[in-house]
Amino acid sequence: MSGPGEVEQAKAGRRALWAWSLYDWAGQSFATVIQTFVFASYFTNEIARDSETGTTQWSLTIGCTGILVALLGPVLGAVADRAGRRKPWLAGFTALCAAATAAMWFVHPEASDQGLALALLAVGVFGTQMAIVFYNAMLGDLATPREFGKWSGRGWALGYAGGICCLLAVLVLFIGDHALLPLDREAAVHIRATFPFVAIWFVLFALPVLLIAPDRPGARRPLARSVREGCAQLRDSFRKLRPNRGILRFLIARALYMDGLATVFALGGVYAAGTFGMGGSEILIFGIALNFSAGAGAVAFSVIEGRLGARRSILLALAGLFLFSTLILLAPGETAFWICGVSLGLFVGPVQSSSRSYFSLVVPNETRTQMFGLYAFADKATSFIGPLLVGGLSAWTGSQRLALIVIPLFFALGWFLLRGVDEAEDAGQMGGGRS
Repeated sequence: MSGPGEVEQAKAGRRALWAWSLYDWAGQSFATVIQTFVFASYFTNEIARDSETGTTQWSLTIGCTGILVALLGPVLGAVADRAGRRKPWLAGFTALCAAATAAMWFVHPEASDQGLALALLAVGVFGTQMAIVFYNAMLGDLATPREFGKWSGRGWALGYAGGICCLLAVLVLFIGDHALLPLDREAAVHIRATFPFVAIWFVLFALPVLLIAPDRPGARRPLARSVREGCAQLRDSFRKLRPNRGILRFLIARALYMDGLATVFALGGVYAAGTFGMGGSEILIFGIALNFSAGAGAVAFSVIEGRLGARRSILLALAGLFLFSTLILLAPGETAFWICGVSLGLFVGPVQSSSRSYFSLVVPNETRTQMFGLYAFADKATSFIGPLLVGGLSAWTGSQRLALIVIPLFFALGWFLLRGVDEAEDAGQMGGGRS
């Protein structure tokens, strides 16, 4: 039987893990309300000259921000590994994203505010994506390798539940036809008010992980020394990756299929507004349904992953993403768009959750933040390609539908590359899976 100390330790571990998982709930508010649905459609419909121009500008902004994250993520991750603590970095980048989101209140429905809107979008995206580097790395400190899949799945499921609740709150309070707060619609106050609301939501639900989850002790070394040692450690990690072809292949595959997902997130609301003429309330309701299906998929795959393994779960999710991202581009009307979009959502959460648990399994603890910096690098190294391709094709063809054909291609390429990855071999090569 377990002693009282062991039971208390297990309870403390679960409490910390639930606090960690709640950050997904917090951060999904930005991804859902700002990046995908409300601010995206607001920019396209009310600020940009037309939907094609808006798509191009939005895509270029997301793409250029992705380049910056790709360059800084691994370096700052390596520095954090040397300095020890991760939570100060997580708190700082969370605050940066929240501040930019709150400042979106000042973006009026006027063409003259295009520059401000895109600048705040870039700062917000940079803040949240850098925060995720440190948040993901904490999983290995809080859970055992056997629990990575379960808690990663719970985190993503909570994230999509948070997206649903935040969208519902926005719909009921501000944007719906019978909103509780009767705000001026001609000046778009009802939409602009959602942005400070999202900032408060993000900060409020980020507090548990910052206050409850344990952090590693600080290394008590000067920042300049941490930077030097971190950069040296980063170079060493890149050298170690070369002979580990399985992990390198996984990172390249993930770069491709995450590029497809990033394009879906960046342009989903833009596509719904521009191609199908969906208004703000319709897009919000669609976003709620999409987040519900994504959360259900993450929960279901957290069980499936325990039987199939993380790699096979990713392959299965990629097949579903390819199928429904193709069908959604062929959708003749709004009803078909709804069916395909909600079906697509079932595989969005699982491919992200299983990727995180797979990587947590194969990387060593002592360089975990740095390796998750490389993980973010793989995410962002090509993340600008999808939005830039869509922006260029949209400007060239004048058609959102034709421009978005790149999305299923990314999923297909990622699937073919991932087929050659051996999960057990990777864990042995990198010395991962240690608790």
